[in-house]
Amino acid sequence: MSAVAVLRLPLNVDLGGFVLLLQRMQVPHRVSEEAGEQVLWVPENISDDVRVLYQRFPAGDPDQQLDIPEQAAVKRPGFVQQLRHSPLTALVLLASIIVGAATLLGENLQAMSWLTFLQFRIVGEYIQFTPLADSLAAGQWWRLVTPMLIHFGILHLAMNGMWYWELGRRIEARQGSINLLGLTLLFSLVSNYAQYAYGGPGLFGGLSGVLYGLLGHCWIFQLLSPNPAYRLPRGVLVMMLVWLLLCLSGLVSMIGFGEIANAAHVGGLVIGCLTGLLGGLYSRRKASI
Repeated sequence: MSAVAVLRLPLNVDLGGFVLLLQRMQVPHRVSEEAGEQVLWVPENISDDVRVLYQRFPAGDPDQQLDIPEQAAVKRPGFVQQLRHSPLTALVLLASIIVGAATLLGENLQAMSWLTFLQFRIVGEYIQFTPLADSLAAGQWWRLVTPMLIHFGILHLAMNGMWYWELGRRIEARQGSINLLGLTLLFSLVSNYAQYAYGGPGLFGGLSGVLYGLLGHCWIFQLLSPNPAYRLPRGVLVMMLVWLLLCLSGLVSMIGFGEIANAAHVGGLVIGCLTGLLGGLYSRRKASI
């Protein structure tokens, strides 16, 4: 495969740190000197990715591992390394597991009542919900976001956890832990309120509304400001959008998957696309300066 020049820099620019990063990531490359400049050559199929990588880490960062195309990746980071570079993603998943254990995956209603969108109590065979305004007036603001940690069944937790790991660590790698935390809380807030506004008082939970927010964020951000970290595996976007349509059609509930929080999914996707739009436009403008 032919090599192309991705960087032409003055000789006084220290390229050593960035070259070390390429070596650690096992990216094929070579540096030559031409007409008083140092030139970095890489395979043509990963040239855009290397340019973006240099924009982020011109001095190199030997401890940072980023996703790169499979053609250039001989060795991927181990699971322990991924945990070290995705602490917020891992923390959210750990919190979900702890809450799942404490609530017995939806069986322990007393424990679950501390985290639901609406506070409730059991009266005979019925559930009596406390109005949202009363809960907020009592200072229980955490209820706006904590339903994302509640899951109903091991499959519900496993599927949501898998997708949060896949999407969350991408955002954490590119935009940092603080931004991922902000986005997670925002998507949880919007998706929870959308489900409450559409479906009324009820028991709902899970990370799926947040997941559709992360999906929309990565999708639109990548369209406006391409980066290998946000390049999703083929078919993921189509699969999740098709799943959303199947849920909206009612077919998924009919075949035994239970009630689906469709409003939460749609609300998460819409707000995620909006943050992806704003973030992508900002990133593209910043790169052009």
